Amino acid sequence: MRSAAVGVKDATIPSVQAFAGLQQERQLSLVLLSKAGGVDTAALRQQHARTDESVTRMKAAFTDLADGAPQDIVDRINALTTVLDDLGRHRAQVEAGTGSPQEVYDYYNSLLDAGVALISRQARQVPDAEAGQSNVHAVTIFQAADWMSRGATIGSRGLLNKAFTPAERVEFVRLIGAYHAGVDATIPFALEQPRQQYDALRTSSEYRALLDLEGRVINGDTGVTDQQWRAAAGPVHEKLVAIAVRQVEDGTTLGLEKANSRFTAVLIGSLIALLAVVVGIVLALRISNRLVSRALVTRLTSLREDTLRLAQERLPHIVARLRGGEQVDVHRDMPPLDYGNDEIGQVADAFNTAQYTAVAAAVKETQAREGVNRVFLDIAHRNQGLVHRQLKILDKLEREEENPDQLDSLFQLDHLATRARRNAENLIILAGEQPGRQWRKPVRLSDVLRAAVAETEQYVRVKVNPVPDRALVGVAVADTIHLLAELVDNATAFSSPRSEVIVHSSAAPHGIVIEIEDHGLGMTQEERLQANAKLSNPPDFETMAFRGESRLGLFVVARLAARRGIKVELRDSPYGGTVALCVLPPQLVAPHNTAGDITETTQMPVRSFHDHHHGHVEEHPSFPLKRPPVVPPAVNPPPVPAVSEPEPPVDDQTNQAPTSDGKPPLPRRRKRQSLAPQLMQSDDVTHAEPVTGERSAERTRDGLAAFQRGTRDARLTDDWRSEGAPSS
Repeated sequence: MRSAAVGVKDATIPSVQAFAGLQQERQLSLVLLSKAGGVDTAALRQQHARTDESVTRMKAAFTDLADGAPQDIVDRINALTTVLDDLGRHRAQVEAGTGSPQEVYDYYNSLLDAGVALISRQARQVPDAEAGQSNVHAVTIFQAADWMSRGATIGSRGLLNKAFTPAERVEFVRLIGAYHAGVDATIPFALEQPRQQYDALRTSSEYRALLDLEGRVINGDTGVTDQQWRAAAGPVHEKLVAIAVRQVEDGTTLGLEKANSRFTAVLIGSLIALLAVVVGIVLALRISNRLVSRALVTRLTSLREDTLRLAQERLPHIVARLRGGEQVDVHRDMPPLDYGNDEIGQVADAFNTAQYTAVAAAVKETQAREGVNRVFLDIAHRNQGLVHRQLKILDKLEREEENPDQLDSLFQLDHLATRARRNAENLIILAGEQPGRQWRKPVRLSDVLRAAVAETEQYVRVKVNPVPDRALVGVAVADTIHLLAELVDNATAFSSPRSEVIVHSSAAPHGIVIEIEDHGLGMTQEERLQANAKLSNPPDFETMAFRGESRLGLFVVARLAARRGIKVELRDSPYGGTVALCVLPPQLVAPHNTAGDITETTQMPVRSFHDHHHGHVEEHPSFPLKRPPVVPPAVNPPPVPAVSEPEPPVDDQTNQAPTSDGKPPLPRRRKRQSLAPQLMQSDDVTHAEPVTGERSAERTRDGLAAFQRGTRDARLTDDWRSEGAPSS
């Protein structure tokens, strides 16, 4: 700061004085070249001598400045020196009367422009903002004084020539306005002393006379003489230059004061910091000499590195292997730390004990988790087996029952058993295994959607829009049914009982898009973001259980989606509620013509018989009211031929007499009309004889004995559970 401030003071003030002399020389040179004259050569030569003296001082100052100045300052000094080298030639042309007025005017202007650019760039070198701004204001005031000098020069030429050319009049008006605007905009921000000088100038008679003459010349008054104009413009120009010089002096003084103040503060702070550092070094040396040694530090550093390596690398790796079910040799995979018997060795032994305790805890936790998981899976498989047997019995009863009321109750039990089967599969999925239901052949997408809806509690509220002719590969059918059933069940549970849940599906280039939309209250943005985060990145079941998560359905959906590469996302519905968007990837999609019939009871249960009598039932547009025979699920079952459901005979509906109110009667259920054509038997088939009670008991005994032997043998088979068969 000090160097920059001194450089500005030593170089700017001589420069301003030299440039002021060049401004006077420019005006006298142009007056001498005018037609009317008015200035003799002797007066011009005297001004040349004064200008040369100030230019010499300026060059000396610039020489000193260039030694430590930045390169851009040096470049501007060289540019100004180059222009100054041509000053003698223009002077000789003016004295000989052969110079062009416009050429001389342009040369002096370029010389002064180079000088203003130099001192302006130098003024900005002061690091302090206030001092640097003061120097910039000084340059602005001097530039305004140069504009005034140029206007005065053009005014003198016009007055001597008794007329202004149009270009001269425009330039004159522009320069007069520019210098007034520049001074008026800069003086309010100048320092106190320059402001006082300008206030005194504005109230002086010379300034008021100059303003009057400027207005008269601009308005074309021919009564103004060159002597009057120069007498008024000269003193005002000199005072403006003086104001600029005073602004430079006061600005550099301010910069020096701030530099001295900061230098003192930095010096005192440095001394204090140096003293603190010296004291700290002395104390540290004394303490270190008494407490630690180089060997001790080395041992502690080694202990720290070994401990961190065990805690951050080996221990997490061993715990991960234990959780994965691997056998771990602790002494081989995690050797103990040996650092002797002193205090450091005792610390190492403490670390060894902590590591072994952590591994033992991980082993016990893994064993407990495996035991709980085995119990968990055993219970789930037992429940699944019971549900399978229950569905088989219900299927038999449904085929043999003809009473509508009893058949309706059986259908309701069938539906409850189907939902119970899904809950049992939920347990198996949460335990990390795959449910037993599988298909070999692709299954139509329409059957998959019907199966998913049929497994939900409030299936009557679900409307399935038309389904594209696509099928799903067999390995993904069970998981897709389960995933969609969970989402549909969630949509019905969190929406009004009187509202519909709409299932829309469409084919897309990137697979199949299924949308499940409810008209419930919806979710908050925070809840939706958390749910989508779980769906895209399912957490561990232990983590959810530790946090007390109650919405296990989302966890099941996330697990199934991650297993099959299905993208599931929850969005706001434009009609209120939530839309669950499922995107089935192309690898799960198969052509429609390759699909076989679904082999499980996945159709929508029929409506209650009592609802028909009360007249509140509307035929569901998406599902048939008839139900095909229930086939017990099996692991990888063989292909089953498609079963079509024949329409009721025409004569059963049309040949009956209409009721009293003129409406056609309800269709009657005929025996075996739901069977496939290949299962229909002729009327002459002999029925089996009834089984006596004694024979039934014997068959029951033999069946239970065979079942017990089979389950005992199955427990000894390693791959029995991997096939997905339920436990007994």
